[in-house]
Amino acid sequence: MFFLASFWHKLELWDQWLFTLINSDWTSSFLDPIMLFVRNPLHWAPLYLFIFVFVMMNFKAKGLWWAVFLLATVALTDMVGNYVFKHGFQRTRPCNDQDFAMHVRLLVDRCGAGYSFVSNHAANHFGMAVFFFITFRRVIGKWVWLGLVWAGLVAYSQVYVGLHYPLDVLGGALLGVVFGITTATVFNKRFGFGIFGNQPVL
Repeated sequence: MFFLASFWHKLELWDQWLFTLINSDWTSSFLDPIMLFVRNPLHWAPLYLFIFVFVMMNFKAKGLWWAVFLLATVALTDMVGNYVFKHGFQRTRPCNDQDFAMHVRLLVDRCGAGYSFVSNHAANHFGMAVFFFITFRRVIGKWVWLGLVWAGLVAYSQVYVGLHYPLDVLGGALLGVVFGITTATVFNKRFGFGIFGNQPVL
């Protein structure tokens, strides 16, 4: 037990050290508005709409099932992240931690009352990105990697603006990867996309 307590303490110190680097040292007035833009889901609404319209127009019934599986991925990551991890670990956000808040550069209007581990922003976006990667990798080729870059930026922004520790977004990202792989694998086995729906991806 002593070893575990000591290990967790060192892990927390490392987490706080990396948080300070990202949130306070590796910053600039140029990056601040970019990170605030990146983390806001409303700013990505036109992209979501375009993807849904593209899928529906080109894949018809399979496109509808793709949308259902994508929404299921987000729902699963969100519920498990919130009810299993957040309420299970009950880790305080860095901006709400009385002993650490003085070191936080908070860029958003409020810290939020929820727990910190895991980051649902990271979980949801990595879940979507991995699902998109696996189901679309034979449709758009190398461009599919942009989804993972996008999810990484969203996760990074949560630390940058002061809402989460790095371990929170890492845990959220891993959770999203697990559910993204699971739902995408089931989708590909049952439906799957070829090039614009010609052949299933097995």
